[in-house]
Amino acid sequence: MGIEAEILQTCHIVAVVGLSPDPERHSHRVSKYLRDQGYKIVPVNPMATEVLGEKCYPDLLSIPEPVEVVDIFRRSEDIPPIVDQAIRIKAKAVWMQEGIVNEDAASRADQAGIMVVMDRCMLKEHRKLASQSKENTPGSP
Repeated sequence: MGIEAEILQTCHIVAVVGLSPDPERHSHRVSKYLRDQGYKIVPVNPMATEVLGEKCYPDLLSIPEPVEVVDIFRRSEDIPPIVDQAIRIKAKAVWMQEGIVNEDAASRADQAGIMVVMDRCMLKEHRKLASQSKENTPGSP
């Protein structure tokens, strides 16, 4: 099992950093999809109070409940302080969406025992995993 599949199958509380209230934005569509698949979404955006019917937090340190995955929709250069907060809250995984890569931050997360995915979309990886599991189910077409 790849790290993406491991995260998607074992982690179900996702803090989405940069989640936009605009339904046209990628962060919104991905988060809505994940919520519809049974994941708990915790919006992180200092400019919003609520997204997808959930209270929005200004940063990871403000979230009062445990977070398993930190899904990041921010520019690559904005990643280091987010990863530092992910380490402080003891997240199990940091997921940087498509186009987002920060090797230094990834290395720090890895050294802290946090699983890291870079330059991948959670929605696309979830769909891929779901289609593979259908193919491997006895009696499925």
